[in-house]
Amino acid sequence: MNMTQSKWSVGDIPDQSGRTAVVTGANSGLGIATVESLARAGAHVVLAVRDPRRGEAAAATVRGQGSIEVRRLDLADLASVHEFATGWQGDLDLLINNAGVMNIPEATTKDGFEMQFGTNHLGHFALTNLLLPHITDRVVTVSSGAHKMPGSPYIHFDNLNLTGEYSPITAYSQSKLANLLFTLELQRRLAAAGSPVRALAAHPGWAATNLQGHDSSALRRAFMRVGNRVIAQDNKAGALPTLYAAVEDLPGASYVGPDGFGEMRGGPTLVGRSAAASDPASARRLWMASEELTGVPFPEPAVSVRGQ
Repeated sequence: MNMTQSKWSVGDIPDQSGRTAVVTGANSGLGIATVESLARAGAHVVLAVRDPRRGEAAAATVRGQGSIEVRRLDLADLASVHEFATGWQGDLDLLINNAGVMNIPEATTKDGFEMQFGTNHLGHFALTNLLLPHITDRVVTVSSGAHKMPGSPYIHFDNLNLTGEYSPITAYSQSKLANLLFTLELQRRLAAAGSPVRALAAHPGWAATNLQGHDSSALRRAFMRVGNRVIAQDNKAGALPTLYAAVEDLPGASYVGPDGFGEMRGGPTLVGRSAAASDPASARRLWMASEELTGVPFPEPAVSVRGQ
């Protein structure tokens, strides 16, 4: 374990003045903790949220040298994703794909996709590609240790919506595996295009947020409540891997998580991923399927970083 990395904190975030960041799912949990830290470091942070009223209430609690803006974004509705991206003007230094749903009862997005895969992966896939011509530094996508849950999660390419075989845990694990495969293929495409933009991923370990409260199982919700009290980090500590991936000089396709036992808590450090999450062939196949489902292709990315 790298002790320097284990001691990394928000105080190590370099000056973010003049930089713009978008954080999805930014009104609570890991999202608002990420917003607070970036704003304190001087960034202009856009809270991309499904409910602007809740976003404005969250934004009112943020203090810092930077500035805050709230924009509506519903990742479960591709029309909303297009509207958000079409309305974007100017450069975007940092996109943090943080929003997500976890272990919910079976449901579909407005476009008919399984809700967890549609929100956690496809919504962010479309958003990233639509914004990519504006992005000048990096994309950080929040995954989860659940991508390697017992049972070896894999992408159900023949049934991405899990029709007739839905399980909340299977759907969540698939979506988090998709996040890592998306990051892998995005980085490959960026490098091939000669772009300096980097794609990275992070996971918070076990962080006490409201995400677990939507679990479809009462037994799992009870277990989560106990775990939140006994094991979990708070949302500020849980956001550290995302922030580390967002501001430190790391190689593209890096994956950051906590350095403690089982990667459940601790300081941010580079961590490993499952074999399924490291397979370039699966990453390319998922990308092509995602392009077909969303109708959003890989665009011409930014080719130079502002100020360099």
